Amino acid sequence: MPPGRWRPAYVGIGSNLADPAAQVLRARTALEALPESGWFAHSGLWRSEPVGPGNQPDYVNACSGFVTRLGPHELLGRLKRLEREAGRTPGERWGPRILDLDLLVLGAFVLDDAGLTLPHPRAAERNFVLLPLAEIAPYLTVPGRGSVARLLGAVSRTNPGIERIGAGRE
Repeated sequence: MPPGRWRPAYVGIGSNLADPAAQVLRARTALEALPESGWFAHSGLWRSEPVGPGNQPDYVNACSGFVTRLGPHELLGRLKRLEREAGRTPGERWGPRILDLDLLVLGAFVLDDAGLTLPHPRAAERNFVLLPLAEIAPYLTVPGRGSVARLLGAVSRTNPGIERIGAGRE
């Protein structure tokens, strides 16, 4: 990536273990410490029913938006490092987790390689991503998929069950 080129980035944040709301708030603070990144916006907190196997606790979800000079793979690597620092260990796909940081969109990047798919392949189908993302970026165009507002209109606001639980500044 050329030096000095800033790109908007949007990250989905989720947790359903070890005080999920606190995990999400700590993750937002950790994101604000990313190098070569700034101008942060954070959604409120949303409680959602889990999508995945078994009997799991509900999730707390949020989204953060910012600008960064980091490239897609470097940013993803830093997000994975933040997950590990929060105590996330490898586990069952869509299973319970202490922290999940998903790179949803990075500028106009469209990638599909072994390590990363951009935009996030399922973000446009998930109300627990789109509702918090709409709070901070309703007019964002997800490359190849359309605006967040249009995508949100095409998904159910109740399946899985979801509710806003706070402004996220608690």
